[in-house]
This record gives sequence, structure tokens and C-alpha cells, in this order.
Amino acid sequence: MKKKVVVLGDGAWGIAIAWLLSHRSNLEVWIWSARPETAALLCKTRENTRVLPNFRIPETITLTADITQAARDAELLISAIPTVYLRATISRWQNHCPPGTSLLSLTKGVEIETFRRPSEILQELLNPGRIAALSGPSHSEEVIHGLPTSVVIAGPDPTFNQELQDLFACETFRVYTNTDLIGVELAGAQKNVIAIAAGICDGLGFGDNAKAALITRGLEEMARLGVALGAGIETYRGLAGIGDLITTCYSPHGRNRAVGERLGRGEKIEQILASWSKIVEGVTTAQSINQRAQQMGIEMPITHYVDAVLHKNKSPRDAVSELMTRRNRTER
Repeated sequence: MKKKVVVLGDGAWGIAIAWLLSHRSNLEVWIWSARPETAALLCKTRENTRVLPNFRIPETITLTADITQAARDAELLISAIPTVYLRATISRWQNHCPPGTSLLSLTKGVEIETFRRPSEILQELLNPGRIAALSGPSHSEEVIHGLPTSVVIAGPDPTFNQELQDLFACETFRVYTNTDLIGVELAGAQKNVIAIAAGICDGLGFGDNAKAALITRGLEEMARLGVALGAGIETYRGLAGIGDLITTCYSPHGRNRAVGERLGRGEKIEQILASWSKIVEGVTTAQSINQRAQQMGIEMPITHYVDAVLHKNKSPRDAVSELMTRRNRTER
């Protein structure tokens, strides 16, 4: 009998993960859409032109907006819902999630009001039997074309981590495991903020020197907050940390970097977001992380200035000038 796996969310990453798993003959793969009209369109066209144009969703994947139908006999739920919509969307599943269901989170971000990580929100609302998160340098556009990708799966249960590792691992998708769920999730949220800064560098016309320094110092401040919140420093040296950070700061696919580039060219964040059809997690995450760092007395200058550019009308060039002329110090 096939194992039923349900991906919650019809965005690019959710579709890519569903496609990856659809190659497993022992799996029954579903994608659940939060909006019935979206599910109906996907069923008709088998394509989400907004996020993955020219990619056809295989007929072997069942598409639905019916929670009862999707939840029935599901053994693994995979949440691919953006953080900003996570609580409201998952709340709809509270009376439908089978007892003891296993959960895997693909979401990168933190809840603005509470600073809760995605897995914490999922645990609060669904009380799953087992939970883990998948993260790392993994653009959906590359995964669906079979380009080599490596990720990390982290959770408190090593046995569950290994089960997920075996489920996902294939010739083009290598999976590592660790038990640092806090670090993997925090790094996935934090790197989006640094990516906006990287885009600002690009928009201002800076060179490789600036980008390299930004990534290096950005990783340092990411780890500084992460360790203070219970993460392991090793995680920031791995795929969820430096790996994802490099990809997000350089890739043409990265929406956070792209938003930063437009900021660097002089556009205002309001007009950028008004013209953007995709969720840009780093915009809200910057404010949330900066507030938490200030509350804890942790210095995060890059995050501080990204927040100032996004939410306090600080000009990108002034932000860079103030960063570069801070008091001299030792490297740490």
C-alpha cells in the first residue's frame, strides 16, 4: 500500500518537492491549495504560471483544495506555506490532522508578532507526532530541472530525520541530517535579510569585495543571534547557514536579493512590493529579527540597517556609509 504524502501549499517550492517525491513508486503525492479557485485552475492547466511557468505538474500528483479529502489517511504533511500566512492557513487543519501525523516544514521565516519559528507554530496548532524542517541552498527552478542540490533535514528525532533522508535522497538531491532544528530554521529566516543587503550592493554598483565582506560579516551576525537563541554554531557553517546564504546572495532566482537590488537603484519598497506577485520573506523578517536582537542586546549592524532602509526610509547609500564608518574594532 502506498504512503500518502500531502504538500500544503501550491507555490514553487511546494510544487518542486511534490514533483521530487512523485518519482517514488511507493508514494501517493498530493498538493493541497488554500484557495479552491487556484486548485481548480491547477487541475485544469497542471501549471502554476505565476511561480513556475512552463513546468507541467505530473498527472501522478493529486491536486485539491478539499482539506477532508487531503487529510484522509495522510501519513506525512509537508508545509510549504509562507510564514506570513502560516498560522491562519494551518489553523484550518486543526480539526482534520490525523493524530500522530508526521510533519515536515519547508518554510523559511519567523512570525512577526511572536518571533516563533515555523515548526513552533505547527507544533502549537497541530501537535504532530514527529516534526522536522528541510532547508539549504535549493532553488525550485533548479530542482525541477534535475540539477544537483544538497539540503539538510533537522529535527529532534534522529530516526525520523533518517526516514525523511531516505525518502528524499536521490541522484540529484542529496540530503544530510542534524538535530539542530532551532539553528536550521533561524538560519533560513536570517539569510533572507542579508540577501536584501546583497541586492542593495548590486543595485549601488558595488563589486566583489563588498559582496564578500557582506556575506562574511552577515554570517557572523546571523550566528551571533542564533547561538544566543539556542542554535549550534556548526549549523551556520553548513548548508542551512553559509550554503543557503551564498545561493541567496548571488542567485538571479533570489527574490530577496532582487528586491534589494531595486532598492539600491533608488526605488521605494512600497512600489517594489506593489509590482511583485511573490512573497518576499526578508522584508518582514528584517524588522522582527532587528527587534529581537535589540531586546537581547545583540549587535547585528547589517540587519539593523536593512530594517532602516525597508521601514524607516533610510537611503541605501547612507546606510552603507554609516556601516563603513562605525568605530574601529577587532574581527570577531
